[in-house]
Amino acid sequence: MSTSASIRAHAGMSPDELARATAQAMYEADGCSRALGMELLEVRAGYARLSMAVRPEFLNGHQICHGGMIFTLADSTFAFACNSYNANTVAAGCAIEFLRPVQPDDVLTAEAVEQVLSGRTGIYDIRVTNRAGEAVAMFRGKSAQIRGTVIPIEGQAED
Repeated sequence: MSTSASIRAHAGMSPDELARATAQAMYEADGCSRALGMELLEVRAGYARLSMAVRPEFLNGHQICHGGMIFTLADSTFAFACNSYNANTVAAGCAIEFLRPVQPDDVLTAEAVEQVLSGRTGIYDIRVTNRAGEAVAMFRGKSAQIRGTVIPIEGQAED
């Protein structure tokens, strides 16, 4: 069992401490984000910020970053933000707008901000910027909570 899998959330944790513990457990289990070189920069309740260097294999036939790579960074950042309450949460829908091309060797940063959390549904806006701080894409995700938790809660049976 990994270190994060043995973390037990308890009533004494602040929302931001729980968000960080949840993010660490998710990151350890997220082979895709790790394989793409995504770095978890900051997580707190309803918020996440990740970065990713644009590698040569991320370029499309126009020699700019493939939109799917930008989407994946935004989607992973969305996942860390919407799971920050330690309730298993998945994407129910999303949309992305590509605003400018991303050049080789750039570094992208995605910042997810919770807009609304109502019942089991949330709306998150993710802004993706380049090294110069220019917006390269805007992503909006709709989340849906499902059964279970990311990390076990002390005294609660797992689903």
